[in-house]
Amino acid sequence: MLLYSVCSSEVRIGHSLNEAESQHVASRRVMVQQCLQQHNISSSDEVPIIAVLGSGGGERAMIGLLGSLSQLSEEKLLDCIMYLSGVSGSTCCMAAVYKESDWSIRMETVKQNIIQRLGSGKVSHSVQYNKLKKMCERDNVSVTNIWAACFVSSVVKEIEDHLLTECRDQHTNDPYPIYTVIDKHCKHNTLYKDTWFEITPDECGYSLTGAFVDSKCLGSQFVKGAKTEEHPEIDMLYLQGLCGSALADGDKIRKWISHNIVCLSLTVDEVHPSILKSKTRQYEDAGLLVNSPYFSVLRKERNVDLIISLDFSDGDPFETVDKAAQICKDLQIPFPTVEHHGTHEEPKDFYVFNDNPNAPTVIHIPFFNAGNCKGNLNMWKNRYQTFQSAYNDKMISDLLEKAGLNITNTKKKLLREIEEVIKKKKEHS
Repeated sequence: MLLYSVCSSEVRIGHSLNEAESQHVASRRVMVQQCLQQHNISSSDEVPIIAVLGSGGGERAMIGLLGSLSQLSEEKLLDCIMYLSGVSGSTCCMAAVYKESDWSIRMETVKQNIIQRLGSGKVSHSVQYNKLKKMCERDNVSVTNIWAACFVSSVVKEIEDHLLTECRDQHTNDPYPIYTVIDKHCKHNTLYKDTWFEITPDECGYSLTGAFVDSKCLGSQFVKGAKTEEHPEIDMLYLQGLCGSALADGDKIRKWISHNIVCLSLTVDEVHPSILKSKTRQYEDAGLLVNSPYFSVLRKERNVDLIISLDFSDGDPFETVDKAAQICKDLQIPFPTVEHHGTHEEPKDFYVFNDNPNAPTVIHIPFFNAGNCKGNLNMWKNRYQTFQSAYNDKMISDLLEKAGLNITNTKKKLLREIEEVIKKKKEHS
């Protein structure tokens, strides 16, 4: 991975991948190929680009994604994943695992450390206060700092001080991480092309529009593409607060979850005038629009062949994929046709949508389903609400087991779809 010593002074306009991500993808292709060979899948030069998506869903999503990654590791499938992208609660899991260097090759140890912290850890009010006090020394402090220091820390049971860009040289053996939020103003104005904002260790910016800055600059100000005011890089606790601000549009806390971070003021035709003229931009939990980070991996330059959507959402088990399909239709982004039986019966543990030769194959796995709940779907859903107090040890253990079952029960199907994707790549090469 490339190391950046200072925050770049310019906004990068363009749709190409930054060099650091390109290098990561190129080096990981070898690992993906070796992983597939272990499963007797020959990919030759057609190595598939596979992305795992973690939806929102509070602590349920955090633990659900952790259990899923752990079981992918147990089943020797984790190394075939190129991208790991999350929104809301899933980003708390991502922040926890990417805190550990090369976490995917020692998944069990990393998982146990996280479980122990969630089960017995505690952040005192005095520690929260001191963290908030330190945050308030910044010039661009916002109410998201309060949300992160007081709420997020009480859920994840730690104060996360390390920086996102510290990951740049520590994860050559791991999937490339993408955190996703949305532009609040663009969402309300239904400017969906300009809504999706991605954050990686190397760059952050508008996924579909193609305007990016060095991630060290997240929080700095730019005018006409040039940096005019630099602020310290945000830490991972703030990032989790930003990604996990699902209540930002709620009546009770609407006034205290607004946040101003990056200002991109450019001379660019593709960017909507409302973004160009705005002095600051406000970002919020992507789950308020689509509770899964489809649009970061649908960025065509990433050439994703297979999307594995791990859906930890509450309510309609197909809402995320249905919304993604509709927005893709509106924006003319290739996406497979989504057809399912709706919510009239318990969802299965594995759905495949793959009728569009120009779009990635999409695998959709609802968290609670007929396969891992065995007729007790409502009981499990009622036990794990999105907004409730922190889970106890038993709840964490049971939830990890359910997540693991979704991988174990569908392993053969996953491998079959990977083979089909490789076959499709060969036919179109």
